[in-house]
Amino acid sequence: MTAVTPPVSFVPKDFASDQEVRWCPGCGDYAILKATQKALAEVGATPDKTVFVSGIGCSSRFPYYLATYGFHTIHGRAPAVATGVKLARPDLDVWIATGDGDGLSIGGNHLLHVLRRNVDLQILLFNNEIYGLTKGQYSPTSHRGTRSPSSPHGTQEEPVSPAQFALGAGGRFVARAIDTQQKQLVEILKAAHAHRGTSFIEVFQNCVVYNDNVFAAFTERAVAAEMQLWVTHGKPLLFANGTRGLRLKPGTLMLEAVTIGEAGITAADILIHDQTSKPLALMLAALQPPTMPVALGVLYCSPTASLPLAPAETAIDPAALPQQIDAALHRGDTWTIESRADS
Repeated sequence: MTAVTPPVSFVPKDFASDQEVRWCPGCGDYAILKATQKALAEVGATPDKTVFVSGIGCSSRFPYYLATYGFHTIHGRAPAVATGVKLARPDLDVWIATGDGDGLSIGGNHLLHVLRRNVDLQILLFNNEIYGLTKGQYSPTSHRGTRSPSSPHGTQEEPVSPAQFALGAGGRFVARAIDTQQKQLVEILKAAHAHRGTSFIEVFQNCVVYNDNVFAAFTERAVAAEMQLWVTHGKPLLFANGTRGLRLKPGTLMLEAVTIGEAGITAADILIHDQTSKPLALMLAALQPPTMPVALGVLYCSPTASLPLAPAETAIDPAALPQQIDAALHRGDTWTIESRADS
């Protein structure tokens, strides 16, 4: 009788590498790393089947601190490399770690295409609204008026909204979380992992050195209940400990915040979150303090077929490659430069 080896289960510490974690003391990246290790253990991931791909930036040190396979690539190109990994090895669990600068500036083009192609991988975008690694220049997500070494008089541009960008690019799973809210972050990471196709998670991450408290308007304990709207599919869009909620403003397609019990407003007036509704997700992603709460959780999840992946061994015949390359080079779209007799 053949003995059956029981499956190996891993705990969070099994996903911690032997490298010293080196971010600034108090950096939100520590919390994201901890949540990721916990989520990996809880979804049953295995280190030898998991790959983290990053670009350049503080967030991109992620592969060094996880006991998985990893690629620390070049600026903005993590989505391209991760797509290649997934195409070559569809059996691997592929994650991207990127930041607002790496992912939305030089890497904006690559991020757009991995989202529209719906490659089956997870994207963690650490949004701290600043370039931290290069000492505090403003980034694509910095709010208008942000003063930095590269914008001493304040930025003159409107910021990019990562969640709105992902939705506009065709993302089928778009979520938001806060670095230090571990319980919610872990659950969102698990939901992203369960989704087949590209999962995009924007994590509001505090940079304590160059942009400290940039999200204080909705993350500070004193205002969190009033300014955080955690959405759950099939549940009312309530916040402020259930006393306030969102409804469609009468006669418009705009959201408005209302107080239950005032002006005849009842619980029946509050919208129910439908994570399969893209128009609702876009409206939620656009909410901003101080007039509206920030929408957090899974804003949109509408699965569809991911990019078809053929096993590498059937898609490419290594023995035939030289002949295939030669045929491609001589199929008629080439020309020969001949030397002139008088040269």
